[in-house]
Amino acid sequence: MQIRVGFEMNYDCPAPTPMIFNTHVHYSRVSDLVSRDDLVFDPPVPASAYRDSFGNWCSRIVAPRGRMRISADALVNDSGSADPVVAHARQLAVPDLPEETLLFLLGSRYCETDLLSQAAWDLFGHTPMGWGRVQAICDHVHRHIAFGYEHARMTRSALEAYHDRTGVCRDYAHLAVAFCRCMNIPARYCTGYLGDVGVPPPYGPMDFAAWFEAFLDGAWHTFDARNNTPRIGRVLIARGRDAADVAISNAFGLCTLTGFRVWTDEVRAP
Repeated sequence: MQIRVGFEMNYDCPAPTPMIFNTHVHYSRVSDLVSRDDLVFDPPVPASAYRDSFGNWCSRIVAPRGRMRISADALVNDSGSADPVVAHARQLAVPDLPEETLLFLLGSRYCETDLLSQAAWDLFGHTPMGWGRVQAICDHVHRHIAFGYEHARMTRSALEAYHDRTGVCRDYAHLAVAFCRCMNIPARYCTGYLGDVGVPPPYGPMDFAAWFEAFLDGAWHTFDARNNTPRIGRVLIARGRDAADVAISNAFGLCTLTGFRVWTDEVRAP
């Protein structure tokens, strides 16, 4: 199957403003791109690209004074298969973990492992280690947080989501990531496109999505505490410790987002 993904963001800047965008399809899916996902700037501005410390492909510009539109549109090949479930995947002891995963055991800006450790062990210390434990964490977070766009707050942390019991997909991901790390399971935050392929209506408004990956049995596996069911058609954009590492955009100066639209649509054969 093929999926058309893209976005449009409109900004108003009172002065020239440096900006970073982390919106390109992840390098692990580049071979699936049928058409390039180049950023289009209106008005045109010079842009440069670089790979960040997590391997995500980012673009830099200086937005001019006034209004600017940033957009991308691409076609992606997809297997059409749902997220794999590997129920037998084992949890590795910390001394056996590869060094590159250890960063994802530590607390981070939005995942306060030190403040959630006791709650995590009280809730999940009795659960079977491995895939079953991560799934138990997803089940709990899915039930614990009430979803609603009216609850969105870009500064909410995992601890706050735990106490507030409200949030959006990033809050589900942050709390599940924090709980996994507390239980000595490396976990990393993911952002990308996730449409409604295989999901019955009614459909909500399209947005960038957040989920996470847990390291079990020598590999990273996809989990989604918000939807808590295998989904079809995820298109990864970026991975990091939490949302601070994978922000879609960063502006280094006063800049107002005046318009925002995301699309993720299955392209049906004629």
